[in-house]
Amino acid sequence: MSDTPVPILMYHSVATAPNDATRALSVAPEAFAEQMALIGDLGLTPVTTADLAARWRSGRPLPARPVLITFDDGYEGVHRHALPVLAKHAFAATLFVSTGWIRGAYDTGGGLDTMLDWGQVRELAAAGVEIGGHSHTHPQLDQLDDGPLRTELARCTEIVADELGARPASFAYPYGYSSRRVRQAVRASGYAQALAVGNALARRRQGPYALQRVTVRRGTGVEEFERLLHGRAVTRTFAKDRALTKGYALVRRARQVRRKAIRSRV
Repeated sequence: MSDTPVPILMYHSVATAPNDATRALSVAPEAFAEQMALIGDLGLTPVTTADLAARWRSGRPLPARPVLITFDDGYEGVHRHALPVLAKHAFAATLFVSTGWIRGAYDTGGGLDTMLDWGQVRELAAAGVEIGGHSHTHPQLDQLDDGPLRTELARCTEIVADELGARPASFAYPYGYSSRRVRQAVRASGYAQALAVGNALARRRQGPYALQRVTVRRGTGVEEFERLLHGRAVTRTFAKDRALTKGYALVRRARQVRRKAIRSRV
């Protein structure tokens, strides 16, 4: 079975004037439009997360030159700026919402900038954007005990199902952090696939609950963006990110061990 590498693009905010908290991981509306035009010019085929995973699971062939366009958290600019561009090109995309950050009845006040409201989320879904889960309050899931972890997943799933009339099939780990325990919990919550970060191209052999993505940010120029689409120089581009991720993983693992030791003494 083919293990063709697939670029899964990870976006966050699309904004003209992002705040300090979101600036680095935001893209300007003009840059986003240019990037989508390049995807069209190169003849790539955007698909949803659920479609890619279902094809890999069943062995059905992938479309010509597939690419995934994904957005995390639920920033208002996805509706204001990204949706018209996606509609213009008839591109599929996936939005992963942190349900406690979306404006409305469940808002916990944790959103980092202006967030979508549920009416806008429904409009995105009606336009063909797949809506996936991204937890309720956007914690580091691998740092949670089993009970709070299950609650974060269940609350997110229930709210999306209530608001949209269908359970979300795809999940993205907040901050990209997961573990075997977290992946098992996500699967047990009914999600059929989940995305990490990793800053590498996705491959079938990564497994449906650890598919990797590449980060698109404000400093991503059009030449670098094209290299990401082709999978060229990805390792070099994200070398610093990977070093930081590995270092922080050791810190988080030490925290987990320390918490378990404290609980065992209580």
